[in-house]
Amino acid sequence: MDSKYNIVSIIRKKRDGQTLEKEEIQHLIREYTADAIPDYQVSAFLMACFLNGLNDEESAALTESMLHSGTVVDLSEISGKKVDKHSTGGVGDKLSLILAPIVAAAGVPVPMISGRGLGHTGGTLDKLESIPGFTVDMNLDRYKEIIGKHNLVLAGQTAEIAPADKRLYALRDVTATVESIPLIAGSIMSKKLAEGIDALVLDVKAGSGAFMKTTEDAIKLGEALVGIGTQFEKETIAYVTNMNQPLGYKIGNWLEVEECIDAMHGEGPDDIMEITHLLSGTMIYLGGKADNVKEGIEISKKMIASGAAFQKWLDIVEEQGGDVEMIKSPNKYPKAEYEFVIKADCDGYLSEMNSYEIGMASVEMGAGRKKKEDDVDPQAGIILKKKIGDKISKGETILMGYTNKPSAIEAASDKLFGAVTIAESKPDDTHLVSHIIDKDGSRAFEL
Repeated sequence: MDSKYNIVSIIRKKRDGQTLEKEEIQHLIREYTADAIPDYQVSAFLMACFLNGLNDEESAALTESMLHSGTVVDLSEISGKKVDKHSTGGVGDKLSLILAPIVAAAGVPVPMISGRGLGHTGGTLDKLESIPGFTVDMNLDRYKEIIGKHNLVLAGQTAEIAPADKRLYALRDVTATVESIPLIAGSIMSKKLAEGIDALVLDVKAGSGAFMKTTEDAIKLGEALVGIGTQFEKETIAYVTNMNQPLGYKIGNWLEVEECIDAMHGEGPDDIMEITHLLSGTMIYLGGKADNVKEGIEISKKMIASGAAFQKWLDIVEEQGGDVEMIKSPNKYPKAEYEFVIKADCDGYLSEMNSYEIGMASVEMGAGRKKKEDDVDPQAGIILKKKIGDKISKGETILMGYTNKPSAIEAASDKLFGAVTIAESKPDDTHLVSHIIDKDGSRAFEL
């Protein structure tokens, strides 16, 4: 083997802040996919990338290498523009489960391949698998069959699609290398470009519950993602949205499915519905079913009001083996064995919520995973009784916790109590959406 492609030399080069050649990145990804490089060496490479970054050329090479580590799906036999959505991850972010049926019901094919929970954020696949019987594992023939039949498929990464990303994704979760713009961008875009899309909408989270803590970093990530999409000639629009408190009122896999069911009946929380309709409307616009985003939003609302979105949801749950009766009657779902409450210790207004700590508390309770091989408990989670800006009295319940791990209650309670701040004055309102990013760059969001 050429010494310039020695894996230790590649790690050392990136560790020392040097720029890798495209061929070196291609070699590393190819060898890792072929099981010729152990996890510990790739973990060292990821940490070197995390600490020293990747430039635009390196990021493009990483994305392309992961994209072509497997099959790039051809959905040309499916009529219409295929559009997907991706979120960079947040606490209580269950929007994919609501908007995918909305957009499919509006006539836009949605080939959605999702991931599992990373760190403190929930994963779409974990939520879907909390539905008894629902399967996200399928081969590409089945993937194409379902989207051809329903205009929608909700799948996990198959062995054929971006296998390098699937393996790196799991490693990043347990090596503290998640919060890296080039690694996030490469992971997202390799997977999305491989699934057969024509256009993509991105929800880039910013705040305490996001991987990007500041709006500035979220914009940088959004620009990186849109740049890759544009480079691959896929129309891509990103929004920067607020993750300084959880989305909606429910956190945890089945609890979030319950909130999605409410949303598809037109009874979802305001923040959930506002961002859902914006993302859905943008997807409907990019899919050619609306002349602009505003019109797309109106179509999205009609899909909810008419019941078409909920029917599409029932259809896809049934098609993918899920228990439809549990969706129709979610109150029949078994509850966690233990519950506890966090109460206010003074009067005032709820002024801050540390979404990261809330997310980590849910992981302690079983709703997420600390190691890539961990199972998640679909019953575990948190229900918020108050959100930022709400008036609260001493002794009033702020949130409720649900778990099957009694040993986790004390640590989770401490995290949750410390995650909320009560102040004497009501905090200023904040916008849910701050920026839009497209091929023309980033700018303040206005509808």
